[in-house]
Amino acid sequence: MSGVKGLGGVRGGLLLGLVIVIALAVTGVWNPFPGVWDWVDRSEPISEPDVLWQQRVGGTPKSVTIVGDTVVVEQRTRTEVRSLATGAPLWERKADWSAVAGGDRDAVVAVGKLLVKGYELLDPTTGAVRRRDGDAVAVWTYRNMLLDARCVAATDCTLSAWDPRGTSPLWTAFLPGVSSGLFADNPGLLGTRRLTAQRIDEAVAGPEAAPPLLGFPVDGRVHVVDTATGRVVQDVEPGQDERLSVVGGRMLKIRAVSVDGSCQYAVSARDPATGQEVWRRSGFNLRTADSAGCAQREDPQGARSVLIGVAPDGREAVLDGYDGRLLLVDAEGEKLLAVDDRYALVRSADKDSVIARELGTGRARWTRPAGAKAGAALTPYAAVLTGDKPNRLVAVDPRTGRELVVLRTSANALAVGPNGMVVGEGREIGYVRFGAGAGAPPPAAPPAGSNGGTGPGPGRTGGAPDPEDSCGPKRELCANGNG
Repeated sequence: MSGVKGLGGVRGGLLLGLVIVIALAVTGVWNPFPGVWDWVDRSEPISEPDVLWQQRVGGTPKSVTIVGDTVVVEQRTRTEVRSLATGAPLWERKADWSAVAGGDRDAVVAVGKLLVKGYELLDPTTGAVRRRDGDAVAVWTYRNMLLDARCVAATDCTLSAWDPRGTSPLWTAFLPGVSSGLFADNPGLLGTRRLTAQRIDEAVAGPEAAPPLLGFPVDGRVHVVDTATGRVVQDVEPGQDERLSVVGGRMLKIRAVSVDGSCQYAVSARDPATGQEVWRRSGFNLRTADSAGCAQREDPQGARSVLIGVAPDGREAVLDGYDGRLLLVDAEGEKLLAVDDRYALVRSADKDSVIARELGTGRARWTRPAGAKAGAALTPYAAVLTGDKPNRLVAVDPRTGRELVVLRTSANALAVGPNGMVVGEGREIGYVRFGAGAGAPPPAAPPAGSNGGTGPGPGRTGGAPDPEDSCGPKRELCANGNG
């Protein structure tokens, strides 16, 4: 009986204490509950070493972009922007899609709603509207320009190019309609598709500069537009067994036919201005076709001005889209993991390491241990590598292999900027500065608009790249001086 009485006394004391705490909270004297809920809701660190900051966003990110001093987080029904320095929220906007155009000094955030014409361009720091459009059906965002398409009739459309913060078009071009699939932000054009890796977002590098030529599919034809002038330089219908693609300032005709139960390939490149063939390769598989009758349903693999394929001897290779040069041929058993127009990241034949090779020479720039399931991506500021057992995210200088940061984490790499990267898992995102936990300073930013200069570029015949090639064939990468 005495034990029961003692238990009753304890319960009474706890109840009395709870009543007192509630009374103090109601009267505003002392409220412990926010701190309690903060403790309950506190997330585990997303990585080790810990990130500079970690925040929970409103929904699972669709894309993340580092823009100057801000981080733009696109979600399913809204976009929110946070401070790069602290992760604190700056502003948010309801939107079904968003995309970033421009560089660090002239960036804008384009937002819009699905199946609704028009878009708005917002300042990434304040969220203020810089320009509003009510007619466009599709928007393409690049580091040096923004394109939009508007149609007054099904066969009467206008393509316009804008400086990211411009108020009047740089040029306009007529298109006889747009494909029914071209709507919202960055609908697919006829170019290349990148190699992808698990735990690395496909858009981790952010917006790139507009290529010199773009291929717009319209009613079974391809309209090739010069992005410097807006001139439609070609209007071509692919032949039977052909797929067209626009890469490196050339229009590619890729042919795949079934012969004796296998697909035979041929690719030729034409100068869009004259229609003349400038290079051709036979037996080179650009992985555009599936096994069902050699039907070509995919764009070729590649990045910027280079193409990835399988040579006739079965080895993977990298081609220059402009002049057809072989920039790299893998050794037997090696596997391409990532490529841009400067370097390629290759998994070794024994699957124990990743090798960075310089395009054009094949010279190994660096090698580091990696597992058989390692993934990789190349960005202007860092090469990103993934590992498992244990889980790792590693960023290294793409030129030297110097470690910039090593994270023990199962999170994904979402965005890479000049001085760090954003990682995320579910609704949790965090920012880590290069040098954290690696004992290395941040990497130097690449030259303005640098593309490595591996290809000769329009108007050149090959050989060592000139310094001005780092600005791109039309100097479009250096137009605003900030790359």
